[in-house]
Amino acid sequence: MNYRHIYHAGNIGDVLKHVVLAAVIEYLKRKPAAFRVIDTHAGIGLYDLSSEEARKTGEWQGGIGRILAAAALMPGGVRPILAPWLRIVAEVNGIDTSSPSGDALPEMAAEALIAYPGSPEIARKLLRRQDRLTLTELHARDFKTLSGRYAGDFQTKVIELDGWLALGSFLPPKERRGVVLIDPSFEDTREFTKLAENLIKGWRRWESGTYIAWYPIKDMAAVRRFHKRLVESGLRNILAVSLSAGRPTADGVMKSSGLLIVNPPWTLEDDLKRALPWLASTLATGAGAGWELEKLVDE
Repeated sequence: MNYRHIYHAGNIGDVLKHVVLAAVIEYLKRKPAAFRVIDTHAGIGLYDLSSEEARKTGEWQGGIGRILAAAALMPGGVRPILAPWLRIVAEVNGIDTSSPSGDALPEMAAEALIAYPGSPEIARKLLRRQDRLTLTELHARDFKTLSGRYAGDFQTKVIELDGWLALGSFLPPKERRGVVLIDPSFEDTREFTKLAENLIKGWRRWESGTYIAWYPIKDMAAVRRFHKRLVESGLRNILAVSLSAGRPTADGVMKSSGLLIVNPPWTLEDDLKRALPWLASTLATGAGAGWELEKLVDE
């Protein structure tokens, strides 16, 4: 396994994934009962955008960089949806987020961005004291960094493990409430098949959990086969969403990605209908930019 997310941190795929992850966690917090977040392909938690790896690709500039540059023009209806995520981005960059309003966006220039939070850090900062976080990471170097970051944190458990095994080992969690984020590297051409098989396996072990599965969009035929497999599997309540900066291509920088969400919060679809048009127009770089939202299977 050679994939390392530092090359892609903060890109358009992260924007979509982290907006949705934060929205799901905020919804879970509406009830006092504890929940668990399970991140199967966790990475290192926090990414240094001044590092050689991040500067080599500069993908964050087309993602979180564009969002911050346009934040002052963000419509009022979009702000409360993006605020939980953007406040964490500001916090890891040393910006004061102690606003009296939870929907207020901290002032932060894209040029001041030196770090970007991965999904573990976003989840951890959104947890309440009673909630728990389980992180699995197989890459030895990244596991060492991740485990060091959360050493001594009683709410966070870090395990050196193939993320696919987590779906069999940790479900259902004892809290019986929560969300599973599945964000594989897609280095393997069989990744869509593995994603479908393991998502189905996980759901059968814990049918009431929320699942967020991320995938790049380069081959639309592969995406359609993936969706078809899940529709035919018997899974219920499936929402598919995509965000594109331009027309997807098989080679080059990823311009489009998608999420398949099983058991989404009932509020999520309407939230995304408000946020996605602004995100798509802000991140657009050429023909084919846009967004899609489709309920693949009803409850």
